[in-house]
Amino acid sequence: MSKVTIVGATGNVGSFCAQTIGHIPYVDEILLHGREGRENLLLGLTRDLNDSFAAAGTAMELSWTTDFSDIRDSDVVVCTAGVARKPGQDRLDLALENARIVAKTARSIGQHAPGAMILMVTNPVDVMTSVALRYSRMQPHQVFGLGTHLDSMRLKSLIARHFRVHVSEVHTRIIGEHGDSMVPLWSATTIGGIQISNLPAFSGLPREEIMGRVRSSGEEIIKNRGATVYGPGEAIATLVRTVLGNENRILTVSAYIRSEVHGIGDVCIGVPARMNRQGAFPVPIKIDEDEVARFRESVEKIRAITGTVIEKLGGQ
Repeated sequence: MSKVTIVGATGNVGSFCAQTIGHIPYVDEILLHGREGRENLLLGLTRDLNDSFAAAGTAMELSWTTDFSDIRDSDVVVCTAGVARKPGQDRLDLALENARIVAKTARSIGQHAPGAMILMVTNPVDVMTSVALRYSRMQPHQVFGLGTHLDSMRLKSLIARHFRVHVSEVHTRIIGEHGDSMVPLWSATTIGGIQISNLPAFSGLPREEIMGRVRSSGEEIIKNRGATVYGPGEAIATLVRTVLGNENRILTVSAYIRSEVHGIGDVCIGVPARMNRQGAFPVPIKIDEDEVARFRESVEKIRAITGTVIEKLGGQ
């Protein structure tokens, strides 16, 4: 059984993912961490969640804290702390402001729970994953971000809906930035186990229209209801369950790559990774030339922003 800590638990995503993580059979303890001044909210959230688990018949030890020393013995630390993206705001505009928060948080995690895995959710998630890796001083496989996992699931769902097939029949993924430069791997997209280009009946897929919907999905949700909550919350629980269950599934997360994708690397970005109790391990892949070119552009974009953010942090 395992202990999961949620940093930033009083936020929309943090509070909902506490509920979804509470239903993972490998988890028997959840610690809700919030900043000082949020004690009443943390207490109320804990009691509300305890009622939820009681109603569901779930045995769960649930507690809250504002002290990072309490996160010791955590198996996974989910980091949702940061400033939320506003309507019309690019994820990358958030970079430096959230990097200050993440750097401090990651340093505390590395100090008090050096054996844990860090699951970074704070946006821009690729840049924040690099910041967390640097300031926690943990091993690359221990630090990974939500990345393009949810984007990949959105694409999978839209393809299934378009062709009226069960979502389980569709396998696809998106790599690169969790943002505008994301790269759909059409070369790796299958329906019923058959490559999509070999299925004449499925040749009419409006790829650009569908990818436009994937790219704008988060922005549309934020514009209409103020925050994305349920999608990220369920996606976080999937990653936590995969790690703690030692499932060895290949999911697309933000992870540090050296040269796994056509020799491109030295950055944290969305790539397929094997997930288990030891963490996230990028899987070497071969993709089409146009996908390589677009992925390289995405990597260069994230690497440049990451470098600028870390340079500025170093001067503070």
